[in-house]
Amino acid sequence: MDKPKLSVALAVYNEEENISQCLESVKDLADEIVVVDGSSTDRTIEIAKSFGAKITVTGNPAIFHINKQMAFDLAGGDWILSLDADERVTKKLGEEILKVIRMSDEETEVYQKTLKKRRLFLRHQQLLEKRDGKIGTSVGGYAAFFFPRLNFFLGKFLKFGGVYPDGVIRLFKKDKAHLPSKDVHEQMTVDGRVGWLENDLIHIDSKTFGRYLQRNSRYIDLLAADLRKQHLEINLTSSVDYFLIKPLLWFLTTSLRNKGILDGYQGLVFSFFSALRFPRAYWRYINNK
Repeated sequence: MDKPKLSVALAVYNEEENISQCLESVKDLADEIVVVDGSSTDRTIEIAKSFGAKITVTGNPAIFHINKQMAFDLAGGDWILSLDADERVTKKLGEEILKVIRMSDEETEVYQKTLKKRRLFLRHQQLLEKRDGKIGTSVGGYAAFFFPRLNFFLGKFLKFGGVYPDGVIRLFKKDKAHLPSKDVHEQMTVDGRVGWLENDLIHIDSKTFGRYLQRNSRYIDLLAADLRKQHLEINLTSSVDYFLIKPLLWFLTTSLRNKGILDGYQGLVFSFFSALRFPRAYWRYINNK
């Protein structure tokens, strides 16, 4: 049996500070690197080309999944490894990726039962499916894999507050998974069974608080846009819900019930500002309706 071809696919925009370390972490894994660039104005394209990446330059849509799906469509490998520029593949994860894509479905089934954090992963997947609906199929061959993602926030990797394992589908068979590209929060659609990999994907989310606020503001704009799509009625009930109930419940759940406080001040800051997304999005919605 021939070795399966692996394509690494990224969609990027102004990522000169991140993309080099990202591509460095996968250059020995990939049979090809496909980059869809949203018309960056910095050195992103130049750096990607230095790694031999195949570059496609296009617009920079608000729903980033449009460019991600374009990268998937352009990839020619049997398997696709989807990454964001601020993610890093460790040596152990890289070895696991190459091992898994060479497995038969029977071998994969056995491997899934050996995962040390299997119970945690399956519990997390159940929460995702409660929110997004069934992910993949219950029968058939394995077509995609979740990675547990370890998030680096203000100098520390977060392990509590519901942040870990932060499962994201990052490895899948060509043409067996796609992004609907309609919503920033959407889950990948998979035609086949979905499994997990054991080793963590490193996510360098926010090295500085300024970068976090910048990224958080863009996310809030998208949440406000979602409220406009829903035609949420502006009244006392929705105001109390978004200004008080939702943020308070979120902060208490993540910081206390999910033990975010054990991540120190970084955990509390993350819980507090993630809770603030509700009133901030609602405020932008009512002021730009």
